[in-house]
Amino acid sequence: MRLEGKVAIVTGAGRGIGRAIAELFAREGCAVVLAARTRDEVDAAADAITGAGGRALAVPADVSRREEAEALVGRALEAYGRLDVLVNNAGIFRPGSFVDMPRESWEEVLRVNLCGAVHCARAAVRWMLAAGRGGRIINISSIHAQRAEPLATAYDVSKGGLDQLTRSLAVELAPHGILVNGIAPGFIDTSMSVVDGVNELETDWFRSVYVGRRKIPLARAGQPEEVAAVALFLASEEASYITGAVIPVDGGLSVTF
Repeated sequence: MRLEGKVAIVTGAGRGIGRAIAELFAREGCAVVLAARTRDEVDAAADAITGAGGRALAVPADVSRREEAEALVGRALEAYGRLDVLVNNAGIFRPGSFVDMPRESWEEVLRVNLCGAVHCARAAVRWMLAAGRGGRIINISSIHAQRAEPLATAYDVSKGGLDQLTRSLAVELAPHGILVNGIAPGFIDTSMSVVDGVNELETDWFRSVYVGRRKIPLARAGQPEEVAAVALFLASEEASYITGAVIPVDGGLSVTF
């Protein structure tokens, strides 16, 4: 098992990419602390892991609040006595034009997508530095960090900031053996693909532009498990000489736009 004896925190772990990462880590021997704002979802995800013989702890938490992020790390240390991997996956999307988007929506996107990662990383790194064992931080970004879409400015900006956080922390923490990397998913079949009740992956627009015209060279959307596989690699010893990287998992989309 590639993560035997390790302990990881995965935020946004109630569904989608976060849940897939938590489940895969657990299958590879890792004790996983799952965090999400929705108690029912995070409880169900943790129950699925323990039901399959894994070790998991559900912690309802809003990581956009500094005190809740710090308490999350504290719960992990209380339960398992160590922390080896932090996966900052919590994220939200709020569509809207730059001018007309309500200030509250703009700030919520930044608080969850960027500030939440900062809060969790600060709390985790403090312990990792004190323990002196190194560690891994994996930030789940987006191809939106490098490209622009209409009505997505707040999300684009938040993910661009997250990529820069990845690079900056990689440089600062490398002397301490803490490796920091990111993953930039493209179109992944999760609930975030649903906007105003419509799954964009099932629209004629997606099929004609991204599949029919081969904007996605692999001609399909990705699955959460395909992102999780890259997260597992980055958390494992196989990635011991990688830091500061942001790896696209997008079916080739990032090389066609």
